[in-house]
Amino acid sequence: MAIRIFQHYWQLPLALLAASEGVLFFFAPYVAVMLNTGVGWHELGGVGGPLLPKAVLFTGAMFVSMTAMGLYNARQRSRLAGLLTRVAASVGAGATFAAIVFYFFPTMQLYRGQLVITAALAFGAAVIVRIAFDRLLDENLFKRRVLVYGAGRRAGSIARLRRRSDRRGFIVVGYVDAEGDDSSAVETKDMLVGGDLLQLCRTHQVDEIVVAMDDRRRRFPMDELLECRLEGLEIVELISFLERETGKVRLDVLNPSWMIFSEGFRQGRIHSTLERAFDVVASVGLLLVALPLMLLAALAIKLEDGLRADVFYRQIRVGQYGRPFKLLKFRSMRADAERDGAQWAQKNDSRVTRVGSFIRLTRIDELPQILNVLRGEMSFVGPRPERPEFVEQLNERIPYYRERHSIKPGITGWAQLCYPYGSSEQDATEKLQYDLFYVKNHSLLFYLAILVQTVEVIVWGKGAR
Repeated sequence: MAIRIFQHYWQLPLALLAASEGVLFFFAPYVAVMLNTGVGWHELGGVGGPLLPKAVLFTGAMFVSMTAMGLYNARQRSRLAGLLTRVAASVGAGATFAAIVFYFFPTMQLYRGQLVITAALAFGAAVIVRIAFDRLLDENLFKRRVLVYGAGRRAGSIARLRRRSDRRGFIVVGYVDAEGDDSSAVETKDMLVGGDLLQLCRTHQVDEIVVAMDDRRRRFPMDELLECRLEGLEIVELISFLERETGKVRLDVLNPSWMIFSEGFRQGRIHSTLERAFDVVASVGLLLVALPLMLLAALAIKLEDGLRADVFYRQIRVGQYGRPFKLLKFRSMRADAERDGAQWAQKNDSRVTRVGSFIRLTRIDELPQILNVLRGEMSFVGPRPERPEFVEQLNERIPYYRERHSIKPGITGWAQLCYPYGSSEQDATEKLQYDLFYVKNHSLLFYLAILVQTVEVIVWGKGAR
């Protein structure tokens, strides 16, 4: 089961996990103070006492840091050692942030010993809760029971979902063959026969019907679906169902009418103004913080390639509404890397220098793009800008590719979080599906959530090439 928060779908088990941890994080400072001082609950003044703002601050810091380390990501597959490492990093980051705030606001301060105990309690609580959820929670309890109306090519897109994260929110009870569908895409054992549609839903305790007919012009079951809807069953189109469950807009089942009539694709002036204001403030702040690191990167490039070597790499990219601009990066390849023309970057690319390999892995090579953001050519979050040579090819070969240029390109984005580094037309197609999801559902809060989750990409080196 999924719930929608901030224009984004969250699986209910993950939401319950976050809520459970949030409660424990909130009470950790209270327990820490009682253990450190020996005072009782009533002497602390209860929940509404002087510890309340400190508990709220610590809980918020922990939630953000846990999100940043990918611990609320449905695709997270870390084993126990990886889980312990990520939780420890999250607790360390959250406690450090709280300590900094306490330093600047002494009236909110927890003493050092109390903060250490609070962090230890938070670490233990998070590990225990996650192990308990993994071993004791029956995920099927929260999954919607779905009946798919259709058994052809379009319905097969549900049957072919293989990733556990894509199937976390539902169970397919079966498929109903629709007139004109080629049912070879679905296994015979999964077909439902006998009785009308409402009776099948009652028999199999269905919560939701996904309409996945190959041809609605043959015989669309309007009366049967209306009857089911009046019984309280949810009715959803295939493309909307896949968008919700997979976090991307599937091109193989997409049609223009869905894009025209579906919710989303909003470009409100208020949102654009707030996002631009955030970009400007954050750009200035990041430039001040990152300047020493950028100077070190420039020095390292000069030392490896010579004092006359170019530090920056300027390249024409396609921006919002197809307008070209010069993207800035620290140069990570040899000066003659493209003497034979534009090429996709490859794994273990021989053109990458030793310094270039490091700054790519750590994403330091992207830091000059902060200037692109400050100039208004890019945003911090959005589809990655491509070169005009590639865009021209992809526009011709991939449907709806132009639609990704309806918003500003970004340094990071939803596709970068969900899909590894792309270096081919097939990769561009896969990433476009995530880009369209962001274009459709983007909001300031979704924007900020992606920024927070990008920390995981940087810290754990996901997708770097």
